[in-house]
Amino acid sequence: MQESKANVDELIALIIQGVDEVKGHNINLLDLREIENTVCDYFIVCNGTSNTHVNAIVGSIQKTVSKAIQDKPWHVEGEDNAEWVLMDYVNVVVHVFQKQVREFYDIEGLWGDAKFTTIESSVNN
Repeated sequence: MQESKANVDELIALIIQGVDEVKGHNINLLDLREIENTVCDYFIVCNGTSNTHVNAIVGSIQKTVSKAIQDKPWHVEGEDNAEWVLMDYVNVVVHVFQKQVREFYDIEGLWGDAKFTTIESSVNN
């Protein structure tokens, strides 16, 4: 089942809104559609300041998306230690890191061929 472009755009906007509402840091959108053999169309990458903040970001994303479009992640991984939480919305995968873990794994560097967009948020100003 292929989601329409409008649905994916709305999902991305809601995820970013959820991150921004709890002051998630350094939000990047990676468009993977022109890269062969990817598991999804988009990554959204952001970070929090602690495991509590990471879990707050994850909770805010789930609440925002669920309330607006009654969608929930197909799978969520990493909530136990909250250093790197992966939220799989099928076409959009969200990575919520603690800063030092994000720097270590360098997802953006690994996917350097992706179209890269930095999202302005209330924290970045």
